[in-house]
Amino acid sequence: MSISLEKLRALKREAGLAPPPANAGRETSNAPARPAAQSIDALRRLLGVRNRVVLPVRGPVDRAVPGEEIAPGLRLLTTRLPMPTPTSALSLAFAKREDAIDPRALLFFDTETTGLAGGTGTRAFMIGAADWHCDDAHGDGLRIRQLLITTMAAEPAMLDVFASWLAPHTVLSSYNGRCYDAPLLKTRYRLARMRDPLAGLDHVDLLFPTRRRYRGVWENCRLATVERELLRILREDDLPGSQAPAAWLAYLRGGAATDLRRVAAHNHQDVVTLSRLLLRLVAVHAEGMASESMASECVASA
Repeated sequence: MSISLEKLRALKREAGLAPPPANAGRETSNAPARPAAQSIDALRRLLGVRNRVVLPVRGPVDRAVPGEEIAPGLRLLTTRLPMPTPTSALSLAFAKREDAIDPRALLFFDTETTGLAGGTGTRAFMIGAADWHCDDAHGDGLRIRQLLITTMAAEPAMLDVFASWLAPHTVLSSYNGRCYDAPLLKTRYRLARMRDPLAGLDHVDLLFPTRRRYRGVWENCRLATVERELLRILREDDLPGSQAPAAWLAYLRGGAATDLRRVAAHNHQDVVTLSRLLLRLVAVHAEGMASESMASECVASA
């Protein structure tokens, strides 16, 4: 800041810093002097100088994200559960279908997205998938794989890896995925100018048979209600899916990864629940058919 000498002298006189005039009387010389600190503060105010505010020192931000980085900005989380592959084909009669499927062909999937409304502006930042898998290193069990992007630029790599998990004989299974997750992914593949790997694949959406059987029995057919009422699963410290977009965006802006790890745990449980729900629906339908058959036999023998 530049200031003229005359203006500076005038400001000093106003602040009480200028020496008294030479012809000042004895009464003036005996007046108490203003403390230096007050005089300096007054001058700073007149000059418009602000005191510097010292901000508290922030500690390190927890940015640790689970999994391994398999491409720039793309992480893969892999876990396994001791849930052996069913030994026989699974009847889809519970879904009003006459066929049965090889359990090893099933791929249970769920996405975590940047919004719940869908549309071209919504993208998946996490894709979770579970399938029954057997190998020499881990044996037989349920394999859970999750893809997480930590940068916007990593989306094509995530879509490419997910496509590699699908084969022509893959049978997709989801909970409302036919109406939400699958169309969203199809849109993202199209916008990325990539081949749509979901096209032509069989898809067993577990929401609709669950609604047919339990509508009016439970208060609603949300997945959390299914877990509590049918599977006896109670989640602890679960982050609601509606909060997942905010958790991911906060991480992108430099925030902590605490809630993002909770999103990963939520997604992990979702795909595990899908596998258990399908098995339970198969069993419940079989039990119902057995009861009806027994009742018919009793009526016939009466």
